[in-house]
This record gives sequence, structure tokens and C-alpha cells, in this order.
Amino acid sequence: MVGTQPDPPTWLVLACGLLALAAVVPDRAWRVARNVATITHEGGHALAALVTGRRLGGIRLHADTSGVTVSAGRPTGPGMVLTSAAGYIASPLLGLGGAWLLAAGHVTALLWISLVLLGGMLVLIRNPFGAATVLAAGAAVFLISWLTPASVQAAFAYLLTWFLLLGGLRPVVELQHERRRRRAPNSDADQLARLTRVPGLVWVALFALTAIAAILAGGRWLLHLG
Repeated sequence: MVGTQPDPPTWLVLACGLLALAAVVPDRAWRVARNVATITHEGGHALAALVTGRRLGGIRLHADTSGVTVSAGRPTGPGMVLTSAAGYIASPLLGLGGAWLLAAGHVTALLWISLVLLGGMLVLIRNPFGAATVLAAGAAVFLISWLTPASVQAAFAYLLTWFLLLGGLRPVVELQHERRRRRAPNSDADQLARLTRVPGLVWVALFALTAIAAILAGGRWLLHLG
């Protein structure tokens, strides 16, 4: 049975936010934490492909924290546009959903939804490193859900949600950095530019605005400011 839990103290929520920030900002920590961001990025592509009726071929996650999601269908049109756009907005939107659940006290629901999403993604993984990465993430969520007290579960849920929110912005910054150096001619933004004739920079700005808006709104919910 999924119930509600009392709100954790504000200092704990802030501490979780600072820990998430420490995983996102320093390059050394980000090189590891970025694997989680890649899971959400490719998961966003995959979910959008399924929702729009495209045939999903599979997902590959690589040791350099890159990833690729293969789908088949019309090479143009709304389905392809949504599938291409979903990667960079997946983490902020998941974080926003997590913040809404936590604001309502649904810590257990957030953890179980995370497990379901990871389980669904595992079925779609097509390479050993990707499978190991998703299994490790799922095992961590499962063990915390089953073996730790409610206070630890809440702290982990807040840490994860803060990471999804804060970790949704850095990949967008990195994307534009690579685009400025002309190292990402086939990035999601540039593919969207070719599909829609809307400049890639506009798509990058949309990704960034989505991430910033999610941080602001999600932060208010997590801190119970609104």
C-alpha cells in the first residue's frame, strides 16, 4: 500500500540539493553522475517514440556517457520531432514530476515509479554496458526501497529529484558548447533544425528554458514555498 509520509526538515531538503549540485557541477563527479542523465535522456527519446507510434529498435548506453536510441517510422513529421526533442527535456520533466510527488508526501510512489521506468528501459537495452548501468541504478533504488528506514528513503528520493532537476541543465550547456565548436553536427538540436527549419539555437534555448523553469518550480515544491 502506498501512503504519504511527513515532510522532512528543510535542512535535509537543502542538504540533498547541495549534494545533487556537488554531483553536477564538478567535472570529476559529473563524469560518473552523467550516466544517470544519459539514462533519462535516452529514456525520454524511447518513451516519445513509443507514444507517437514509432517502432523502437532499442537503446545503447556507452561508457563515455553517450547513448543512442534507434526507432523506425516516418523520417519527418510530428512523431520524429517529438522523439528528437524529448531527450533534453526528459530529466527536467521527470524531476518536476518527482517534486510534485514529494510535495504530496508520496516518497514510496516515487521510488516504485522509478523502478518501473528502469525496468521498462532494461527491456530495451541492446548492449552489455547499458544493461549493467540500468541494472545498477535499479538495484540501488530497490535496495533503498526495501532495506532502509523511511527517513533514508525520503533523503534518497529528494536527492534523486534534485539531481534530475539540476542535472537537466548541464547537458544543455554542454550541447551548446559543442555546437559552438562545431563538434556536434548531428545533435538533437541540429536534427530538429533540419526537421522543422527552426534554428538549432532556438531548440537549445527551449531545452534550457525548460530546465530552468523545472528547477524553479520543482524547487518551490520541494521546499514547500508554494
